[in-house]
Amino acid sequence: MHWTPLALVAGATLLLNLPFGFWRAGVRKFSPAWFVAVHAPVPLIVGMRLAAGVGWKLSTFPVLVAAFFGGQLLGSRIRSVMKGA
Repeated sequence: MHWTPLALVAGATLLLNLPFGFWRAGVRKFSPAWFVAVHAPVPLIVGMRLAAGVGWKLSTFPVLVAAFFGGQLLGSRIRSVMKGA
């Protein structure tokens, strides 16, 4: 597999998770809204994987999991910075 589709899906995954991480940081932990904020992007990411032909190789999982949680984390940090400003 060429790295370009994986890099594109990883970048899109990170960007897609920014607003969800922003939202998640503003709701009570483990509430229904929190679970939606964490899990709602998953079907979209699965669709991106399939559309880009990334597939389900074990080697793709660390990259995409890091992009997923990185987007969630960055989104929550953006909320923290905006709240503090």
